[in-house]
Amino acid sequence: MEYSDRLKKLPVQFFASLVEKVNKAKAEGRDIINLGQGNPDQPTPTHIVRALQSAAEDPEMHKYSPFRGLQELKNAAAEFYKREYGVEIDPNTEVAILFGTKTGLVELPLCLLNEGELMLLPDPGYPDYLSGAVLANVQYELFPLKAENQFLPDYGAISSEKGEAAKLMYLNYPNNPTGATADLTFFEETVAFAKENNITILHDFAYGAIGFDGKKPTSFLQAEGAKDIGVEMYTLSKTYNMAGWRVGFAVGNAKVISALNLIQDHLYVSLFPAIQKAAVAALTEEQQCVEELVSRYERRRNALIDACHSIGWKAEAPTGSFFAWLPVPAGFTSEEFADFLLEKADVAVAAGKGFGEYGEGYVRVGLLVDEERLVEAIERIGKTEVFN
Repeated sequence: MEYSDRLKKLPVQFFASLVEKVNKAKAEGRDIINLGQGNPDQPTPTHIVRALQSAAEDPEMHKYSPFRGLQELKNAAAEFYKREYGVEIDPNTEVAILFGTKTGLVELPLCLLNEGELMLLPDPGYPDYLSGAVLANVQYELFPLKAENQFLPDYGAISSEKGEAAKLMYLNYPNNPTGATADLTFFEETVAFAKENNITILHDFAYGAIGFDGKKPTSFLQAEGAKDIGVEMYTLSKTYNMAGWRVGFAVGNAKVISALNLIQDHLYVSLFPAIQKAAVAALTEEQQCVEELVSRYERRRNALIDACHSIGWKAEAPTGSFFAWLPVPAGFTSEEFADFLLEKADVAVAAGKGFGEYGEGYVRVGLLVDEERLVEAIERIGKTEVFN
């Protein structure tokens, strides 16, 4: 019995090899400071957990959910977008409930593209974007995100041939892995580019709550005309520390939402209703937990960057997300530097090359341990004298 060609073509899971290296080092009894992960380290807020507990005790929640999710959660998503971004969402036609947004990101090419058609993906970018392209058996073209352009795509550098051929484009701000953010002007340019070339836009807003220096990240849907050509996916994983709960949603263009709902009709009977009830509590009840979380990440960011500067590591502070994108010193590739840090400093980071060709020259560091541990990690790296 053999795997299908689709499975054989799937990209190697980059993070699996990182986890394997870290686990091997830990098994040797070493004290590894793991800054390579993307898993929130704080617990889900208590009021959300209690909402789940209460709902799980209700026998009505033990039945199948409606195929397309609870109306209450769709209403909550619409209310959330109105409150947070001033964006009007029709809960009946412009919301799709997702098993975490990773599912939606992988499903969307299957919904909108035929085999062999073209989609545009960022480089560096979230590795699982490629998974959707491979499973749908479509072509993809990578567009670079460069420091000199604040890690935003340069639409003028995308050839007219590629622009005209492309049917779907993925964006992600605040950005994983670079920590860059995008403003309303950029999203207005995106809408113009998409309309000119008849491209559907998917904005992955996974880190939508996490902006620094008093600046709230901008939603793609705040740009005029955005709903004409695209959708935004929002996960509760980062905003509410609900990564293991696997719940998110897509909002925006009704036709794209209908396509997502249709494919999910054939894959799922939506997710456990009690989790949906907890998601409603997260989106609609007090938001102080989010403010406190963002403040925590900002303190960690500041501690990390100050520590980097103290050892001569010329690092730029991220403006959003819970990642820092740090330059690799001369004489190393990103993978070599990541291996060096694990071996010589007992510090794990993610090699930039794992996020694409233009990730070379950087490592990604997660702000997912406390400030003291972040500073200790940088002090350990300083002792290797690699920046002397």
